[in-house]
Amino acid sequence: MAHHKSAKKRVRSTKKRAERNKAALTKVKTLIKKVLDLKDSAKAQESLKEAVAFLDKTASKGRMPKNTVARKKSALTKHVNKLTAAK
Repeated sequence: MAHHKSAKKRVRSTKKRAERNKAALTKVKTLIKKVLDLKDSAKAQESLKEAVAFLDKTASKGRMPKNTVARKKSALTKHVNKLTAAK
């Protein structure tokens, strides 16, 4: 266990940051599933917009690597474009 004041603070702040990161990553997974489950292209477009905005936010805050975010956005966009083309 930490004995110094600064080490105790570091433990507290690390715990807080880990909780925030976990919540954000869980929301990312939920948004991705939401887009992939939709069959209607109009609703999928809306969900894609929401997911991309949140992915960009997580990347800008350093919660996810930028390349990972780019890969996920690309895959989601391809999926939605496939739905739109199927009409």
